[in-house]
Amino acid sequence: MPAPSGDRFPLLRLLVLAGAIFVSVSSEFLPTGLLPEIAADLDVSESRVGLLVTIFALTVVVSTAPLTLLTRRFSRKWLLIAMLGVFALSNVLAASAETYEALAGARVLGGLAHGLFWAVATPYTALLVPANQLARAVSVTTAGGSFAFILGVPFTAAVGNALGWRAAFAVMAALVVGFALLAVFLLPVREHRRPAPATHPGVAPARDTSWTALGIVAVTVLLVAIGHNSFYTYIAPWAIEVAGVPGDQVSLMLLFYGIAGAVGLLVAAVFGDRYPRLTMNLMIAALIVTILLVAVGGRGLILAVVVLSLWSVAFGGLPSLFHTRALHASSGRIRDLAGAAITTAFNAAIGGGALIGGIVFDNLGVAAVPYVAALIVAVGLVWVLLTDPLRIRSHPSEAHRG
Repeated sequence: MPAPSGDRFPLLRLLVLAGAIFVSVSSEFLPTGLLPEIAADLDVSESRVGLLVTIFALTVVVSTAPLTLLTRRFSRKWLLIAMLGVFALSNVLAASAETYEALAGARVLGGLAHGLFWAVATPYTALLVPANQLARAVSVTTAGGSFAFILGVPFTAAVGNALGWRAAFAVMAALVVGFALLAVFLLPVREHRRPAPATHPGVAPARDTSWTALGIVAVTVLLVAIGHNSFYTYIAPWAIEVAGVPGDQVSLMLLFYGIAGAVGLLVAAVFGDRYPRLTMNLMIAALIVTILLVAVGGRGLILAVVVLSLWSVAFGGLPSLFHTRALHASSGRIRDLAGAAITTAFNAAIGGGALIGGIVFDNLGVAAVPYVAALIVAVGLVWVLLTDPLRIRSHPSEAHRG
């Protein structure tokens, strides 16, 4: 069944999908707010616990494209629901893990489900709305990721501080099951397979030039998100050791960080359609400035909340802008793989960022991490500015925009 052609906006269905994304992202970043607690209980270093984010993300990187290709013929709805079931199981296994290795194994299972879930979720959004509602629909669904930082990560951190980190994983497993049940009853089945374009006998099909534009977006995601995550993964130890925030107030700091991210998402939703390139470029530049501002000015709970909120506003709208750009950049023939490409780039960046941040943490101290993060994002901005003309040549219809 194709996407509806009318103007009715399927808000309830998009909110269900946003909720599924919420629990997915909250589960992915759950260890971030509980690094000290997990490290102490399993008797490992905080940087090693940070590598759980890397393990999860690298699993996504390795598995997403092959799993997407293997499952292209399956129903998008039921594939999403199946992956939520696997995700719930991975959280149950994490909650019961008695060793670091067992916890890492649970994260690998979660990474397998997460990668395929994200590869399907964004193209599935495009099946629910006509083309002229795509940017708004993507803003709604990716808001689930933003609210994971507003509510999910702070909530699991608060549960972990009160009841132990294992309880945080158990509660998240229950929430995943709840949204999977909502998806069963409220999400429709849509036909996602597109016929191959007709060709004349003996004539090779035309090369799909949208691969070039999609590749440019993927590299942009990789660079910018590596910089962001090299710092964000270690935000809890940075807040405690550098900013002087008491450990029991880190969840409050993360709550304000997440709320500010929603403001960034709103900025992207308001300006992203009219000025797509300008909005993205300005938000990347603001990300560099605000990370440096955090590094030099975030001392004490109040100042830390203020500067971290500015950082979050700068980053908050970028995932939505990246996903929307990827969908618009992709032709109908490769749209179901666009989600896999951007998911792989994001998770390579999450894993790479956690790894780079951990190396800096161990060798130079956590105070040096934000400076390295800002430098990497700056490289990403240079890439965007240098490749933008190439992107326009690949897609002339975009040349007048932004």
